[in-house]
Amino acid sequence: MKCVLGRPENTSYLSVKSLILLMVFTYSSCFSQEKKTYNIRTIAFYNLENLFDTENDPLTFDDDRTPEGADVWTLEKYEDKLKNMSKVLAEIGAETALAPPAIIGLCELENRKVLEDLLNQPSLTDYNYGIIHYDSPDRRGIDVALLYRKDLFIPSNSNSHRLLIYDLKDPTKRVFTRDQLVVSGSFEGETMHFIVNHWPSRSGGEARSSKKREKAAQLNKQIIDSLHYLDPYAKILTMGDFNDDPSDRSIKKYLKAKGKKRKTGNQELYNPMEDLNKKGLGSLAYRDGWNLFDQILLTKPFLNKNGEGYFYYKAGIFNANYLITARGQYRGYPFRSYDYGGYTGGYSDHFPVFVYLVREANPNSVPVNKN
Repeated sequence: MKCVLGRPENTSYLSVKSLILLMVFTYSSCFSQEKKTYNIRTIAFYNLENLFDTENDPLTFDDDRTPEGADVWTLEKYEDKLKNMSKVLAEIGAETALAPPAIIGLCELENRKVLEDLLNQPSLTDYNYGIIHYDSPDRRGIDVALLYRKDLFIPSNSNSHRLLIYDLKDPTKRVFTRDQLVVSGSFEGETMHFIVNHWPSRSGGEARSSKKREKAAQLNKQIIDSLHYLDPYAKILTMGDFNDDPSDRSIKKYLKAKGKKRKTGNQELYNPMEDLNKKGLGSLAYRDGWNLFDQILLTKPFLNKNGEGYFYYKAGIFNANYLITARGQYRGYPFRSYDYGGYTGGYSDHFPVFVYLVREANPNSVPVNKN
């Protein structure tokens, strides 16, 4: 039996421009007239490429991102960056879901203030996002955070887990990096857990720095295992800029992520980004090669289409044309906000990534307009 999962006729993102809050999918059986409707929600992650305010924080190395610093980071540039970031966030996954993401994981942001300024942008104000953020000990002062639509998610608990790693040459010297953020709550009546990551960079070389990311993977696995201890069937999504590809040791050996649904066992992680990576797709480019450092992984209960609640439908990379460099040496790369020539007016050196979750809707559900 061949079935079709698609968008209803006469509805398009371009025509309603995110006015519909509830997306209805139609499931048609070839042998009957029975139709089922499905809610669809987007879960997204985006590296904001150094979203800093213009103030100098004496406790961090943010001097470059000040008006007097090397980047000449003025209020005008900051406000332009906020406008650009908010536009992207509002549109991730919206071509199908017809609404901004329900949950957004973020990294490379300086503090809570920049998140508040971001959510005050016209592209996002109508969606009543909440913020979960903790200050990390990263030397540059960059953090991770979670944004959530208050009409869809009610957080019940959040924690910031410190990653303790030390210099390979001097084991007494700590390397200060980002925490791992864990948020649990009710997603439209269903318990879910979200983990936001920004693992140590490849500074100094991939091989030389790999141990740091493996330590980050071990911490992430410990968090996931602790959630599974409390609930063996927990629905957990771990997302972030892992600074490693789906095929690297940190993901495959330490997180034990599987690239095939059928091979994903109980209390294991499925990585839908592995298949995208094998196709040559990426979220960032370096030296004419693509990497897929930005990933979203899910636990096995999300793969059960016959179970209760939301299940995984599809993963993607949001690479709209305006996010791509149109000309020059970096043509085809993500259109970043800063390059060697200074401020470009672009967006980020990473593309956002996302997954769609769907569940069967109430038979009486209909699209709901905001007006």
